Amino acid sequence: MSPQASRPAYGPPLAEAASPEELVGRARGGDGDAWAALTRRYTGMLWAIARSHGLSQNDAADVVQTAWLRLVERLDALRDPRRVGAWLAVTTAREAARARFRSAQWPHDAHDGAVHPPASRTPEGVWTARERLRRVAEALEELPERCRRLLRLFAASPSYTDVAAALGMPVGSIGPTRTRCLTALRQRLGDDF
Repeated sequence: MSPQASRPAYGPPLAEAASPEELVGRARGGDGDAWAALTRRYTGMLWAIARSHGLSQNDAADVVQTAWLRLVERLDALRDPRRVGAWLAVTTAREAARARFRSAQWPHDAHDGAVHPPASRTPEGVWTARERLRRVAEALEELPERCRRLLRLFAASPSYTDVAAALGMPVGSIGPTRTRCLTALRQRLGDDF
């Protein structure tokens, strides 16, 4: 058997199907495809966690980059490679909390223009959409922090497992908690919404 035939061909499809433990092992060995697969698998979750802390786009980007840097720094010391996603979630949440604390000490304009209505809409339509968005944002801010974070994480569409890891909650309690939070949000918005 040739050396090529005995070595697995790790292209993107196989890397995507690999377990977290396998990806971490390969990344420890310097496999760029494994790093790429890890970033594709977890970056969306990291962004959701960072944004759930109310950070601006720029601050969230810094937090996500810092979380990946922490993984690079500590990859060899990672105790349970199977839980790399949870490790990243906790690390991101901690970095986001630090960034939010720094932001509170040195206030700046947190509005980063992430929501832009289409240019083809009428001025009245744009005003209505912005007013609805403002009302939702205000109602969301009235909720307990746990609900705000949970709903922001779901807005980025991560899985229940990712949300549970980010919030340090059992997976089985995510659905009922989400339902209670959405009910509370609807009550704050009122019947005319």
